[in-house]
Formats: sequence, C-alpha cells, structure tokens
Amino acid sequence: MSQVFSKSPQHCAERRRFTISKSHKKLFFAFSSFLTLLLAFIFLIWLTLHPSKPQFSLTQADIYQLSLTRPSLLNSSIQLTFLSKNPNKRVAIYYDQLQAYASYKGQQITVDTSLPPFYQDHEEANLLTAFLQGTALPVAPSFGYEVGRDQIAGKIVLSLKVNGKLRWKVGSWVSGRYRFNVNCVSIIAFGPNTAPTSPLSSNRGT
Repeated sequence: MSQVFSKSPQHCAERRRFTISKSHKKLFFAFSSFLTLLLAFIFLIWLTLHPSKPQFSLTQADIYQLSLTRPSLLNSSIQLTFLSKNPNKRVAIYYDQLQAYASYKGQQITVDTSLPPFYQDHEEANLLTAFLQGTALPVAPSFGYEVGRDQIAGKIVLSLKVNGKLRWKVGSWVSGRYRFNVNCVSIIAFGPNTAPTSPLSSNRGT
C-alpha cells in the first residue's frame, strides 16, 4: 500500500498568508506609483507657473502731525501712497486682511489701519492710500530727544509697513492664504522751519 504525503493545515495557512501579503504589495506599489505621478504633475505645474512675489514701492509719504502731548504720549498723523504691482503673467492675486502702520526707530507711532481687500489681475498695478493716525500713543522717554535731533538734521527716517494675507488665482483655482509683509523706508524732509511734505527717497518693500 502506497503512502500519500500531504502538508499539514499549518503549512497551508502559511501559504495562504503569503498569497495575501503578495497582493497587498501589488496594491501598495500601484498606489505609490499613482501618488508619485500626481506629485510630479503638481510640481511640473508649479514650475511652469511659479508665481513671483508682488512688488510694493512707496510713492508718497506726508507727515501732518508728530507731536508729544506729554513726555511719553504721542499724537501722529501720516498719509501714505503705495504702488502695488503683480509681476506674474499667468497668476492673479487676491489681497486680504491688509493693515498698515508707521514706526520710528523701532517704535510704532500710529495704530494699525485696515485697508480694503482687492483683486489684482495679471501684470496689473494699483495705488493704495492709507491715512495713519495715533492718539496718545505711549512712546519711550527718549522719543522727543530723538525727534529734536532729526529736526536739527533736517530729515527724519520712517519705516512704513503693510502686513496682510494673499491668495494666488490660476484660472478658476484659488490657493489658500499666505502671509506677506511690506517694509518701505522713507527719508522725509523734517526741518525746524519747514513743514514735512513728500519723501526725499524711498525703498521698495519686500
């Protein structure tokens, strides 16, 4: 009588587990390939569009008031005009939550002033005007001394800043919000016998 050899149930179970694991590997490789192709496609689109940062420059800055009511309390009134330009040929920009303020030697000398949100098309430029004020703002005790020195020198240096969020628009697709900061430096005529008017020079914001 011949003998028949067969594998035990334990061996059959091991073979079954190996078959399931192999199918999982195929599914994993298929998903990884799809994800890699998708990421490469998105990266290719980004390289093709590659939006550049908007450009800001200060065109006008007028000081109407900059005086101390007490040794450490300041009243200020400053009007600014910025030129905003979108350098992109295929990407438009939504500007949201814009706020502007002025600072002097690291001290904020106006309150944050909100600017209206706006849309900027491809390679479009817009003028933005902001009227900044401060009433009884606390400043350092040395503020009056520093301003007096600048009046004798005939000029004052202010940092004029805009903070906000923007969204990129490509076709019908709109991105999430990205924070941006603008910092323009202006040297303004500020003599003891001359009222300050327009800036002598200004730097482009970044």
